[in-house]
Amino acid sequence: MLTVTVDGIPLHYRDVGQGLPVLLLHAFPLDGSAFDRQVAALSGRYRFLVPDLRGFGQSRMGEGPTQMRRLAQDGLALLDALDIDAAVVGGVSMGGYAAMALLREDAGRVRGLVLVDTQCTADDDAGREKREATALQALSEGTPSIIQGLVPKLVHAGPDSPVGREVMALGLAASPQALAAAQRGMALRPDSKDILARFAGPTLVVVGEHDTVTPVARAKQMVDLVQGARLEVITNAAHLPNQEQPEAFNAVLDAFLASLS
Repeated sequence: MLTVTVDGIPLHYRDVGQGLPVLLLHAFPLDGSAFDRQVAALSGRYRFLVPDLRGFGQSRMGEGPTQMRRLAQDGLALLDALDIDAAVVGGVSMGGYAAMALLREDAGRVRGLVLVDTQCTADDDAGREKREATALQALSEGTPSIIQGLVPKLVHAGPDSPVGREVMALGLAASPQALAAAQRGMALRPDSKDILARFAGPTLVVVGEHDTVTPVARAKQMVDLVQGARLEVITNAAHLPNQEQPEAFNAVLDAFLASLS
């Protein structure tokens, strides 16, 4: 595991493989190991840059809410540190919000965009209130109180399946403070429809067939905004298809990346 320091905060990342650089940004409340199956299967052809987003995995937290713009700036700082002019930028769920924030920060660095089980709209008032309630619950009742209710929504196979147990373990490793900061940061994110509509680059949108958090309709909304965007629906998966159906997900990702190489 390597480290880049941004604003005094050490952020851990992996740099694995050769070829087209691909920056992968993980979902809440996981860490970079959520992409292990993509790295293992495809790093013979592509160079994967996989950070632990601040507050998660081995990366330290900053002050205040973990805003999506801050995560985007961390991603750009990583590309700078590695002298990479442009990369394919992909994100799952919260990582997708960060990917769209990076596109807003510096679209010239985005060789292609991969948006997985995410959405381009901002939270409404009810959504922001729910995130604040989740943040307060994490701080008052601890990480398990959040994760145990969340995993059934993330994994179609359920929390007792092998992938469900894997996601549960990753989530339980997060601190209550990291969960709260990320929820508050996601609540502050702007609507991204404008930035997607301006993006002319290659775009892949992936969604799990059974995702109830950001369902297929949200994926189609993003596809309709980006001219030439490709939509792939992964069967027998919910919110984390890269972990739940890795072979199907990897085939879709490989085809997209191969078209850019």
